[in-house]
Amino acid sequence: MPSPTAPIIPPLHTRNQKLSYRRPGKAPGALHIAGDPETLGGFRGYVQDMLAWMAACAFSAMSIKARRIELGYFVDWCEERAIARPDEVTRALLERYRQHVFNYRRKDTGGALSFQSQSKRLVSVRVFFQWMARQHHLLYNPASELELPRAQKRLPRNILTVAETEQVLNAVDTLEAHNPEPTGLGVRDRAMLETLYSTGMRRGELVALHTDDLDGERGTVHIRQGKGAKDRVVPIGERACRWIEKYLSAIRPLYLEASGESDDGTLFLAKHGQGMQGKQLSVIVKKTIEAAQLERFKETHPNAACHLFRHACATHMLEAGADIRYIQALLGHSKLTTTEVYTQVSILQLKAVHERTHPARMQASQETLERRREGYAGD
Repeated sequence: MPSPTAPIIPPLHTRNQKLSYRRPGKAPGALHIAGDPETLGGFRGYVQDMLAWMAACAFSAMSIKARRIELGYFVDWCEERAIARPDEVTRALLERYRQHVFNYRRKDTGGALSFQSQSKRLVSVRVFFQWMARQHHLLYNPASELELPRAQKRLPRNILTVAETEQVLNAVDTLEAHNPEPTGLGVRDRAMLETLYSTGMRRGELVALHTDDLDGERGTVHIRQGKGAKDRVVPIGERACRWIEKYLSAIRPLYLEASGESDDGTLFLAKHGQGMQGKQLSVIVKKTIEAAQLERFKETHPNAACHLFRHACATHMLEAGADIRYIQALLGHSKLTTTEVYTQVSILQLKAVHERTHPARMQASQETLERRREGYAGD
């Protein structure tokens, strides 16, 4: 594949242009923990103690939040049935809850929970009672035999080709000609999307990046405290570095100046001068994909939009001959079996073998072969 040429990035601002923004939204409310605080020996106190224990054991904030929310579903369900204390929970009750989770229907769509979501809710219950027994709050663990749904081996639903990925990246409006007061959001968004595609990092890892994590001279990014609280250093392409440099020199200083706040070092900022949130990034990626008007997304919207670039990065490298061990290191997978899913969606070589060897094959026209190569390899 030919190396990409350096992008032509038009000038947007001069430093004497001052932007004025206020951060949208409202301050977060008080933390909600399920359970009746007036019940002696009730769920609430034990849940609080377990969350504090998890924090002391260096579990991530996201893991603690997930446990709190998933346990909240179970506690609310129990209290609706007049079960107010953990020592009132039996194996039969847990089996009823498992059936409830299976039969539950979402209020917005009316659809069932995925088996992955069902497992998360049940795992949190099992971990809670395991902790209760180990801390000697219960004489026995009623959830010791609670069975989980069988794990499903699912493939990524949508894998963008190289040409489609370039179409999405080029759909970012970096000129912002429609905006009377240029904000630089297009350059920032292009820099973020280029970083996602070039490095294959996760959404949360990108919004957590700091300016000193990027080494433009060596072409590397230091991802700190990624999934599983693991650090790793990954390469980043020259094109992504160029967009980041443009954002750092022309856009980011204006956001800091407009906010009037001190610089905490966060790499990608919202226009109000504070760090980007993961949900904001997802909205940006979804809108960019819609603007690209890809044929496959005309009737639907992609799920996990940021992960599309992670899937594309791994698949395109694998099809170009990269060893799967290097892709495992790039993506930060602890197990090779997690990375091997991309060998099942990277079918370019399998298609070539199929066309050469299958008895019922038909010889494709030269035009079709060229179109396929362009679709997989880009321009």
